[in-house]
Amino acid sequence: MRQIPLMLLGLVGFMTLMSILPAVHAQTSTTVIDEGEKYLAAGIAFGLAAFGAGYGVGQSGASAIAAVTEKAEVRTTALIFVVLAEAIAIYGFAIAILILGQP
Repeated sequence: MRQIPLMLLGLVGFMTLMSILPAVHAQTSTTVIDEGEKYLAAGIAFGLAAFGAGYGVGQSGASAIAAVTEKAEVRTTALIFVVLAEAIAIYGFAIAILILGQP
């Protein structure tokens, strides 16, 4: 429960940062993205996805183990939830590769 205020604080900080940055317009497609900005964007994309996946696997894994110890028939269902949480990291990795592939 102590993590929720920290997550809310991080969300407020992120939204504040995004509100003071200049707006990006779709009409400026001739702008060349700096190499460092691509690495930063890819790192943020994969880092946040990995954090979310780690948190999701931690929560669903603990719950899955508790459920399986009480009732062994729910093993497959519990495993599916753990795998779905882990897939978030794979999506973040794919987005990071797409960001780095931009010209």
